[in-house]
Amino acid sequence: MISQKIPKIIEDVGFDFDWIEEKVWKLQYPIEEINLEELAWHFDIPFWNKPRSFYDLKPREVIENHSKYKEEYERTMQADLSHPIDIMKNKGRWLILDGLHRLVKLKIQGKEKIRVRKIPRKEIKNIC
Repeated sequence: MISQKIPKIIEDVGFDFDWIEEKVWKLQYPIEEINLEELAWHFDIPFWNKPRSFYDLKPREVIENHSKYKEEYERTMQADLSHPIDIMKNKGRWLILDGLHRLVKLKIQGKEKIRVRKIPRKEIKNIC
């Protein structure tokens, strides 16, 4: 049986609320350009899952070993880059609300600048 316990690292860096992505998409905020490196810390947190497991795959593992994590790599490479990455300040740094696969794809493509929408915390009540 797969343990569905949220790892401590996710609890430490993650949001303390659940949100609905479709509600985030409907928000009207300008698109800005930032350095990809501002969000690169996401690559070292196990936000994804290996087959039959739970929160145990780091995006960096997919970036560095495409063939081993073929399913997640293919999902990443299908990410639609026409949409910006939605981020919100959390615990002193930007955290992705929507767009981790897009961020990873942009990293794989060697991009240094990325398009984001900075969603203010006042919107939490509107996206939950």
